[in-house]
Amino acid sequence: MAVKRSRPVSSLPKEPKYRVERDSIGTFRVLENASYGIGTARARLYLGFSNRILGVHIYYLRALVKVKKAAARANRDAGVITPAVANAIEAACDDILQLKHSDDFPADVLGGGGGIAVNMNVNEVIANVANESLGGTRGTYRPIDPKLHVNASQSTADVCHTAMRIAIIEEWDNLHRMLGDCIRAMRSKAGEFREVRTLARTCLQDASVTSLGELFGGYTAAIARRTGELDRAVSMLHKVNLGGTVIGDGSGAPPAYRRAVLGHLKRILKLKLTLRENLFDAAQNCDDLGAVAAQLGLLAEVLIKVANDLRLLSSGPEGGFGEISLPAVMEGSSFYPGKINPVIPETLMQCCFQVLGFERATRGALEHGELNLNVFEGSAASNLMFAMGMLTGSVESFTGSCLARITVNKARCRKLASIGRRRTH
Repeated sequence: MAVKRSRPVSSLPKEPKYRVERDSIGTFRVLENASYGIGTARARLYLGFSNRILGVHIYYLRALVKVKKAAARANRDAGVITPAVANAIEAACDDILQLKHSDDFPADVLGGGGGIAVNMNVNEVIANVANESLGGTRGTYRPIDPKLHVNASQSTADVCHTAMRIAIIEEWDNLHRMLGDCIRAMRSKAGEFREVRTLARTCLQDASVTSLGELFGGYTAAIARRTGELDRAVSMLHKVNLGGTVIGDGSGAPPAYRRAVLGHLKRILKLKLTLRENLFDAAQNCDDLGAVAAQLGLLAEVLIKVANDLRLLSSGPEGGFGEISLPAVMEGSSFYPGKINPVIPETLMQCCFQVLGFERATRGALEHGELNLNVFEGSAASNLMFAMGMLTGSVESFTGSCLARITVNKARCRKLASIGRRRTH
């Protein structure tokens, strides 16, 4: 009888090691090798639920780190921190911006508390990276403290407010580019199909003769219009409240810091930012994010209509409209041999369904802000970032793998056009 060998001790998973940190509540265990600290560790346990962690929101993370870099420079100028501390914070920010510490940002961006976990996550990692560069150890926070130095003259409210708008602007740059490609491809198809006569439908019933190109021209105009309106809404996000601290009065930030910080951030980002006219309004209301959500929702609804029309126009091949053919990118059925489905338009539609859900969640965050600070603003911004990121990928696929490769069934269109001519005589 064979002897069952026990598993070698060396192959057993190792127990994680922890360090103990202290805050105003008490002590808490933090993973020994983590660059974050006690605030983030507490947030992971009590606030994490969505898997939408800061490390996944790359544009948001980078924006937050750049805000911290600008704040370090402004605090140096104002005499709040020494040049040596400011330089160490800047160097740590530069290190993080190279994404060397992307695993150290596990704070859930949908966690409650007005974004406190996100801000503390960034503060702690910057402090630990800076201290290690100066010969210190993680979790000791000497000579650089995450609150006293990295977060000096700042509040979660103005830091996150500013960074999330920067992140959405950058997400929009990508989506705007993809929509531009889509509009150009749609316009090209409108020209290609201009002379193709076919049957128009109203109420899904036969109508008169029309040009297939005119139908595609209508799609082009609608997508271009919605893109323009969304661009205008996003442009309003260049107005931020950095320096307003918690409720807009700038409490805790010296005047010299407030005068300097936005200028430093603009130079770091090379982005035209301005201060909101009313910083109390900025703290209380995120309707600028709501306006972006509303326009994003309208864009999604237009794209759903276009994608669904393409499904109808390509339906068949024998029992449907059959006026156009969509590219075959994968088998359409495990049951019907040779069946090809409009999978890319359907993917775009399902993406847009999600976008509409994100739009509603964003508007909900706007509605539920109360009194002096909207603590749900982070939820609104996170939903916009995810919606734009999803739509960027889906529009890119739709344009390159479907729209640009659509062909027309001219014989079918001629036959349908003859029906339309009989109806008008």
